[in-house]
Amino acid sequence: MLINYTTKELDLLARIMRAEALAEGDLGMLMVGNVVVNRSIANCLTFKNIRSITDAIYQKNQFTGVNSSLFYGSATTLEKNLAERVLRGEYYYPATHALWFYAPAKNTSCQSVWYDQSLAGRYRNHCFYRPDSGTCKELY
Repeated sequence: MLINYTTKELDLLARIMRAEALAEGDLGMLMVGNVVVNRSIANCLTFKNIRSITDAIYQKNQFTGVNSSLFYGSATTLEKNLAERVLRGEYYYPATHALWFYAPAKNTSCQSVWYDQSLAGRYRNHCFYRPDSGTCKELY
């Protein structure tokens, strides 16, 4: 297990993965899960006081999915299984060390730098950004 979590947090993670990346398919949802877990284990930048899945998801002004109708209601068995995979430590590039992602406007490239972080890569309509290895040692 990569991080301690409760049954409630497993459901919460599955729901934010759905709300942020349902259209990106299973792999896209897994990558969003990677970012949430990374924020929970990173002790750097704006994530120094984030110590749990709940803290990461509800950190102010971070995940727009918490305001989506897709976030409400219980997660499905499939969604919980995906969340469990991430919590067990499965990582998917380009989200491996990522702490941020966003969806650019249609037919738009990812910015090479976003909020002073380097582009790790793109998966479908999400651009993923990672800190330098020296900045967030817990992620590397």
